[in-house]
Amino acid sequence: MKQKITLLFLFFFGSITAQNLVLNSSFEEYIDCPRNISFFHYNVKDWSIPNEGTTDYFNSCDDKMDFKNFNGEQEANSGKGYAGIYVYSKQDYREYIQGELKEKLNKEEHYKISFYVSLAENSSFSINDFGILFMPMRLMNVLSPKVIDVQNYNKQKYKSNYVSTNKKLFYSDKENWIKIEIDYVANGFEKYFSLGNFQTNKEVIKERVAKKKGRFAYYYIDDVTVIPSDYNKEEELQPKIEEKIEEILLEPETTYTFKNVLFDFDKAELLNTSIEELDKLSIHLKENKSLNIEIYGHTDNVGLTTRNKELSLQRAKAVSEYLILKGLENERIQWFGFGNSKPVVDNTTEDNRAKNRRVEFKLINKN
Repeated sequence: MKQKITLLFLFFFGSITAQNLVLNSSFEEYIDCPRNISFFHYNVKDWSIPNEGTTDYFNSCDDKMDFKNFNGEQEANSGKGYAGIYVYSKQDYREYIQGELKEKLNKEEHYKISFYVSLAENSSFSINDFGILFMPMRLMNVLSPKVIDVQNYNKQKYKSNYVSTNKKLFYSDKENWIKIEIDYVANGFEKYFSLGNFQTNKEVIKERVAKKKGRFAYYYIDDVTVIPSDYNKEEELQPKIEEKIEEILLEPETTYTFKNVLFDFDKAELLNTSIEELDKLSIHLKENKSLNIEIYGHTDNVGLTTRNKELSLQRAKAVSEYLILKGLENERIQWFGFGNSKPVVDNTTEDNRAKNRRVEFKLINKN
């Protein structure tokens, strides 16, 4: 039985990879193992930069190299390579990555754009907005390392289209990768895209995350995807999901434990197995506007108490941010991390410790 499940999983994963239209989407293909990290545009196949910024490329391709760098340390979300860009810095300095699609997008077809970001440890600020500028050709004539003004290209004779991310939360996690998703309806000319922050320092909304002298936000980026969305199939599945939600009686002021909200060891990034349960809860909250929700993270007693407290909070936050990305208003959700302080059973066996490693939620009436 285990073998059959594994084969099905590999087939499903391969199907998703085949649908991705972004060339070299996880930055694994390069010309030379990087010695100068600022040569992203010379070294990473199928990628370039649209302005005179010095976008960085990190790769653990050499045994002597690791993922420690001038702004912190982060393993790749997948594979061995990822990009690094300044999205907020003095004098409106900005860096971008410019990717290429395997083919032009089809007019009026729906696509799902996604990519992963992680804030570098030395950053003093985080931001809540990433933008993507689509064009039919490479953007090459921006002879400045400063913010790209998208309005300049909307006014010119060639076509372009600009979209930005959900601005309901700040991307401030310095330890884990956060997945960002955008729904997009194509105009039919899109073949290239630039990704970064397209707001001036006066416009950008930022949040201080560290008391440091430098005033900048620097992000690592990995696994950029543009995949056609099967909206008809989603509409077919929606009634089934809602029907299942109706069968589950969720009482307000009662604490429930998620059954399938799972994380890798010592990580706070949601696994794919968590999504279905969270999507069902998201639908329930959308249909019951009078309810708020609290998320509680818990761990077992293995490891340092301070780390367990931090990890439990990060996991509760990851669940909360996913619900927010699905449309839940910020003011309707709170998250808390209790570490190993509230076990449901003693931690004397592995089975018991597994029960204590949990994420819980409680629905709360607004009135």
